[in-house]
Amino acid sequence: MDYDDFQKAVDCLGILTRLDQKGLRKNYLQLSKKYHPDTLEGSDEKFKEINEAYNLLKTYIENYKFSFEKEEFLGQYPSFTNYKNWSR
Repeated sequence: MDYDDFQKAVDCLGILTRLDQKGLRKNYLQLSKKYHPDTLEGSDEKFKEINEAYNLLKTYIENYKFSFEKEEFLGQYPSFTNYKNWSR
């Protein structure tokens, strides 16, 4: 995960301010119902994007509140900032 992936997930779920896991789940459920492939507005791609965003952010917050700003992200996950440079 890098900050761009993180920010894309935040934008996908429409997060504007501090949020806990309960609030994240509420946002996810509203969007997943709206974009479920079986609904009129539904889309497989959008539904998949919402699920991926939810799983990424759920892993990130783990029962804590964060402001979703870049500095806080880098403070919480400093080891992820250079993951592309890791050798395999």
